Amino acid sequence: MRTLFTTGVRRSVLSLAAVAGLAFGALGAAGTADAASSSPHDKVTTARSCAMPAHPGYMACNALRVTGGTPAKSQAVAHLSAQAAAATPSGLGPADIQSAYNLASAAASSGSGLTVAIVDAMDDPNAESDLATYRSQYGLPDCTSANGCFSKVDQTGGTNYPTADSGWAGEISLDLDMVSATCPNCNILLVEAASSSMDDLGAAVNEAVSLGAKFVSNSYGGGESSADSGYDSSYFNHPGVAITVSAGDSGYGVEYPAASPYVTAVGGTSLTADSSSRGWSEKVWGTTAGGNGSGSGCSRYSAKPSWQHDRGCSRRTVADVSAVADPATGVAVYDSYQASGWNVYGGTSASAPIIASVYALAGTPSTSVPAADAYANPSALNDVTSGANGSCRGSYLCTGRVGYDGPTGLGTPNGTAAFTG
Repeated sequence: MRTLFTTGVRRSVLSLAAVAGLAFGALGAAGTADAASSSPHDKVTTARSCAMPAHPGYMACNALRVTGGTPAKSQAVAHLSAQAAAATPSGLGPADIQSAYNLASAAASSGSGLTVAIVDAMDDPNAESDLATYRSQYGLPDCTSANGCFSKVDQTGGTNYPTADSGWAGEISLDLDMVSATCPNCNILLVEAASSSMDDLGAAVNEAVSLGAKFVSNSYGGGESSADSGYDSSYFNHPGVAITVSAGDSGYGVEYPAASPYVTAVGGTSLTADSSSRGWSEKVWGTTAGGNGSGSGCSRYSAKPSWQHDRGCSRRTVADVSAVADPATGVAVYDSYQASGWNVYGGTSASAPIIASVYALAGTPSTSVPAADAYANPSALNDVTSGANGSCRGSYLCTGRVGYDGPTGLGTPNGTAAFTG
């Protein structure tokens, strides 16, 4: 196997003081709003980063950019002066993600030498420079091609990058920033597919694995089809590799490749700071008037994996686990190619790279299909028990419940214990 990265230089430890440079400020440049999201916070409007697929076998990214309204504030704002708060980005940042998911200790000490791969379509020519801006803002260690932390390749491992695309560039920025926020000591490999076809994206997944990545995040999806079993065997059957896939942003309903039995399907939540001992609460990211919400449901084609035991679906059930995805409680992202700087993003495109990075914090997978790990230790997750993402006659397939449910799976990370075999 070819290996792109060596152990690399040991980068500085993340400190909570360094990542506290978050705040609530002006939103980035607005786009055409296509949805409104309701939450404990004021309503926000959003725009999809990528157009919906026009043909079978093609995928769309699951990133939603906030274009108006008032998303949730970072909890670090309370520690800043009014002047400092007004000058810093909106949206949740590394300190919030690590606090909400009990990852601060692991993030400070784990991930060094491990590679999280991001698979997306098309090129983001500003990927490395935008990543540098994000990491500098929050005091994260440098992650550059020069120090061996960051690398960008095409789907064959070369530098013949595909055509630049502003929508996918927003997705790429979101993915890179969420890996940085969750696992600041991880190496990052960006593999850019030549198009949004499943064949090109699948080739990029294979290339990421061939280059040594044990954690591969995919924040895209499309309609299920009878061709999915072929895609499974060609692109996603990589024993010992944690492959995460976003569950979708259109509410109740199943997308592929989240339905693959070889991947960890990642749903979405609304994440809110509160006065509980955890300091945070979550509910299902529910479907709004614009049709946005975490994907979930019972696959039409994919067989049920042996480690999944819910009784209301005889085939593969989506999702397995979840993390924040509601744009109204969205994350800060720096993207200079699509949206001219700092923005707030949501969608299950945020939750998939977060979960891939949690796997990395847990260490090299020891099980054939790492998605099974959470099912062996569900008590090590935050159970999400309220909210719904659509209408399914009250079934667990679209409604948050005690224990397993479709929209949030077994729950959200509470440290790394549920992500190791």
